[in-house]
Amino acid sequence: MTIAQPQKDAYTLVLEAIDTGVFKPGDRLVESDLAERFNVSRTPIREALQRLETQSLLTRDGRSLIVSSLDHNQLAELYVVRAELEGLAANLAARHATPEEVRVLRDMVTDDRRLVEDPNAMARANRRFHKQIHLASHNRFLVQQLDLVHRSMALMATTSLAAVGRPEDALTEHDAIVTAIENGDGSAAGEALRAHISKAFVTRLKLDSGEIESFA
Repeated sequence: MTIAQPQKDAYTLVLEAIDTGVFKPGDRLVESDLAERFNVSRTPIREALQRLETQSLLTRDGRSLIVSSLDHNQLAELYVVRAELEGLAANLAARHATPEEVRVLRDMVTDDRRLVEDPNAMARANRRFHKQIHLASHNRFLVQQLDLVHRSMALMATTSLAAVGRPEDALTEHDAIVTAIENGDGSAAGEALRAHISKAFVTRLKLDSGEIESFA
């Protein structure tokens, strides 16, 4: 028997489109175009856009709404918060994750090695990996805050995994994080996750400055 999947609301549809790079920073979102794209009426689209604006994912440009972008200071602030919250999640996951959750994380590291030549696929896999750590922390309030942080991450025009050599390094770092969680070492897991975020930030800065090359 096939189980029907719940229909996504307009807010989720637009948010996912931003998160997956369908709409990039600076893109103008037109209510009528979105209604046609997602085959929904304009009222829920209007409400979704208003909600995304209050969350600072969209910003006003005259009478239009565009996808927000992050300046250098905002980017630095976001990475500081992300590193601390993700480090806490890894620490808690080392103490509270079930054996099944740990197994899923280990399988992710193994399976994702086949994606190293595809930065977009790696970026999606990376989001799944981090989300799994958030859930394995078994702290609903922390998960909620990390969801907000990761929504803001969608406002970056490119992924640090687009840098040549970064996917392989990221998987090595993921492996170290999972090993610490497997060992129940919260301190090591938190430190490994924070170091992982720090290296991703350095890579992003080098990409933005043109110091290192991307796959594109």
